[in-house]
Amino acid sequence: MTRVAAIDMGTNSTRLLIADVEGHGRDARSTTLDRRMTITRLGQDVDARRRLHPDAIARTLDALREYGDAMRAARVERARAVATSAARDATNRDELFDAALPLLGTRPELIDGTEEAELSFLGATAELGGDGAPYLVVDIGGGSTEFVAGSTTPEASISVDMGCVRLTEQFLRSDPPNAEELSIAVGHVRDQLGDVDRAVPGATSAKTLVGLAGTVSAMAAIEQGLTAYDRERIHGFRLSRDAAEDVFRTLATESHAQRRHNPGLEPDRVDVIVGGAIVVVTIMRTYGFDEMLVSEADILDGLVRTT
Repeated sequence: MTRVAAIDMGTNSTRLLIADVEGHGRDARSTTLDRRMTITRLGQDVDARRRLHPDAIARTLDALREYGDAMRAARVERARAVATSAARDATNRDELFDAALPLLGTRPELIDGTEEAELSFLGATAELGGDGAPYLVVDIGGGSTEFVAGSTTPEASISVDMGCVRLTEQFLRSDPPNAEELSIAVGHVRDQLGDVDRAVPGATSAKTLVGLAGTVSAMAAIEQGLTAYDRERIHGFRLSRDAAEDVFRTLATESHAQRRHNPGLEPDRVDVIVGGAIVVVTIMRTYGFDEMLVSEADILDGLVRTT
């Protein structure tokens, strides 16, 4: 067994997984020791400014400082930290990467959308078996959404510049969003799915839709009325299309003040959850999926299996 740490610096959250791992790749066995998530909103204003905001860098470094302490306390032997959509779009990402090095003992690396999709697919499907294959794995982040189709290995993938933070900043400016804003956002996502159709032909023929990341987990928690995060009830939950539509309608018609009272919705996700829900329901509508399998295994799980 090797003790491994993985850190994912995303547009909306920064996350840590520490695990004991035996083997490598899809056949690896992994035992989770510590899993943490902090809303850091690294993508704050990146879509407009193409730079990481100083406040966003500071929030992310605060989280990385805590994670570095946890890694040292756990006596981690190998570690890998990756940055995704927000950092890909930012011209000043090296400011963050350089400052993170002494905190983590490893310098974060920028990965492209293809590698992000492949790692997410590995993490999400490694323990699912073949009964649900072929899969369409959808990782809905803050700044991008990764689509990858395959059975045991990725057969086609694409990263699309749409996510809960990016859609909110681009289109959802009212509180609550008005009908025109919602319609334009849905239309934008539908247009982006045209690129998915061309790059991932298996998207339309997949047997199982697997959803990853905070938006999907939050919608599953809201649907179940969870008052506290419960991984056992979220991981493997099957979110029906009707339930997803109901959650979306409820959230989209509430103000921020009203929305924060929904059980299962983290306070720091209140302002961007509608943007994420638009991605979920538009995917299900467009491809005709009746349900989404919610997975709490994702890019972090793929990273520890390959580090």
